[in-house]
Amino acid sequence: MSRRKTMRMRKLPWAEEYLQEAQVVVKQPEKLKGKWRETIQGDKLHLEIGCGKGDYWNLMAKQYPQDGWIAIEKNVSVAGIAVRKFNQMENDLSHMRFIWGDAQALDEWFDKGEIDVIHLNFSDPWPKKRAHKKRLSSPAFLAQYRSILTNDGIVQMKTDNSSLFEFSILQFQEAGWILKDFSVDYRRETHEEDVITEYERRFLNAGQPIYRAVWQRKVEVIDERNDE
Repeated sequence: MSRRKTMRMRKLPWAEEYLQEAQVVVKQPEKLKGKWRETIQGDKLHLEIGCGKGDYWNLMAKQYPQDGWIAIEKNVSVAGIAVRKFNQMENDLSHMRFIWGDAQALDEWFDKGEIDVIHLNFSDPWPKKRAHKKRLSSPAFLAQYRSILTNDGIVQMKTDNSSLFEFSILQFQEAGWILKDFSVDYRRETHEEDVITEYERRFLNAGQPIYRAVWQRKVEVIDERNDE
């Protein structure tokens, strides 16, 4: 998630114990590798990486109860807030789970082709060039996305940071992903299918455009002629 969401936030003393006791939090996600679809009800399995305080995860799960929703957040304080919102909203545990951890372990938690949609919302832009490898659209992460997504799975990204957006467009292109949708002012039109979180609302109120892109994992086609 974006450090802008966490760097000024003091550590909440109750958050760690709260996360350890919450039923929605998966304590050992590696044990569910290959079993997520058996664990979570839903036609599609969505994964939000860096969910922050959990507005998008919680609200989208309310709006699309027919799908399964998994959120990842490594900051203990905002993770605690996200899970507390889940409980306060009385969301449905049957189609939601939360992972408190670092997304660098994605391929340890999810099997190949296990996720349908990955959501990247207002991720940390890591502005210094030497830190670009930490961006959630860097080559190392894209390789993991390609592995855990279904054959025609997609990545949806929203950001207020133009530099991160430009970087991401190029990285996905170089990695051979298919650009399915693209906007440099996503909210100039109404998108009722995509909830507006409190964090996103701040940018809109300040007149900041929202950049958005959707990429599809390139379908792998086996050339039967090579098997003859």
